[in-house]
Amino acid sequence: MAAVDLPAEISSLRSTYEAIRQVSDVDALRATVAELSEQAAAPDLWNDVEKAQQVTSRLSHTQAQLERLERMGARVDDLETLVEMADEADTEGDAATAAETRAEAERELAGLRAALGELEVRTLLSGEYDEREALVTVRAEAGGVDAADFAEMLLRMYLRWAERHGYKTEVMDTSYAEEAGIKSATVAVHAPYAYGTLSVEQGTHRLVRISPFDNQGRRQTSFAGVEVLPVTEETDHIDIPESDIRVDVFRSSGPGGQSVNTTDSAVRITHLPTGIVVSCQNEKSQLQNKAAALRVLQARLLVRAKEERQAELDALKGADSGSWGNQMRSYVLNPYQMVKDLRTEHEVGNPVPVFDGEIDDFLEAGIRWRRQRERVSA
Repeated sequence: MAAVDLPAEISSLRSTYEAIRQVSDVDALRATVAELSEQAAAPDLWNDVEKAQQVTSRLSHTQAQLERLERMGARVDDLETLVEMADEADTEGDAATAAETRAEAERELAGLRAALGELEVRTLLSGEYDEREALVTVRAEAGGVDAADFAEMLLRMYLRWAERHGYKTEVMDTSYAEEAGIKSATVAVHAPYAYGTLSVEQGTHRLVRISPFDNQGRRQTSFAGVEVLPVTEETDHIDIPESDIRVDVFRSSGPGGQSVNTTDSAVRITHLPTGIVVSCQNEKSQLQNKAAALRVLQARLLVRAKEERQAELDALKGADSGSWGNQMRSYVLNPYQMVKDLRTEHEVGNPVPVFDGEIDDFLEAGIRWRRQRERVSA
């Protein structure tokens, strides 16, 4: 095995790190932390609980981003020191210490490569709404009960991914299927850049397996659709006149809970001009469910407006406006095991960790693929 050229690798890492610092604009991050710290110290901050939570959450994540950048620079410096120590031990004739220190440096090099790769991906999230929190909706499509079961598997996959990263989630609506699984579910992921990160999951997912619901043990192909929306903010100005919506109330359905099937607390809102329908049944009161459903409706109208603007631009440019998200990933459990992204070609041979939320490599590949497409079409 060829020896690793550690000085050359460190030089490459330092160049990557400096590029990330420049794109991340460390001075701007420090200014943002100072501004948010001042807002968080205001005595009347918690008079508006929702705004206070937004300020403190943004402050926490911005501080973490800044600390991560600065810590990464220190790690590059420490790696360089390790290599110098190995060289000194080699010069002094202490081959054992030199070899041990060099091995430690190579392990740290591998860790730094991965960590810088993650930071670099974050710099690619520069879209209009990429820094927003996300609303993820999973729907069963073709495939009957297998599709409903698959949709529930995908929902758990995203919840586990968020849990692994320490992101707070809020299941806003769940429509259960009759035999197993779900017809649809919407979950909010409360973390900065959740939309930019998860938006590459949008599209049709396909599962191939021996159906656990088929008495003859036949292989079944089923499909589930994933929609990812940015959470709306006060600056979006999405006005929805009461005359443009129809509000229907009904009893919540699904497993357990004291409020289930006892009151007409679930809310369904139909946006009459567009035909968009949203619902929420996971809150305890009708008012809370209506407010949550309106937030989802605002998010869908926000994305619809953006898509209409983009369609106008594409028409002017003569661009292909086909959806890139359809048929985006296959999960094969039989006759072999594999999960493969059909856009990026990224694949793994073990689906179990993927369904348990280990999807960061797929997300990173998708973000890089999307940025490359944007550069080509620009």
